[in-house]
Amino acid sequence: MALHYNLAKVYAISDNDQEFVNEILTLFVNDVPEDLAQIKEGIKKKDHKHAYAYAHKIKPTLDLLGMTVAFEEILQVEAWTKAEGKRKDVEHLYDSIKTQVKEAIKEIKKDFDL
Repeated sequence: MALHYNLAKVYAISDNDQEFVNEILTLFVNDVPEDLAQIKEGIKKKDHKHAYAYAHKIKPTLDLLGMTVAFEEILQVEAWTKAEGKRKDVEHLYDSIKTQVKEAIKEIKKDFDL
């Protein structure tokens, strides 16, 4: 049983096509960590537009994989970028999202032999 992700939406849009599900999971495992690194870079350099672009990019994936808390937090990161907030105001959100993604990837790799 998956603890860190939920594939209900993925199966619903794929009509239970396991190949499609595997493609979505592979993209998540391979791309989201790189996108998170870009968000971190944007935060570090106070490049709000850069951080926003990558937060906006991973937002649908977090929603699709049923990662509700991470999804809500990425919305807060987007709000931070629009308000051009201070770095200290968003670092804890980034750390939380990164931890959740890391746990989901670990679990997905185990569950799906990726």
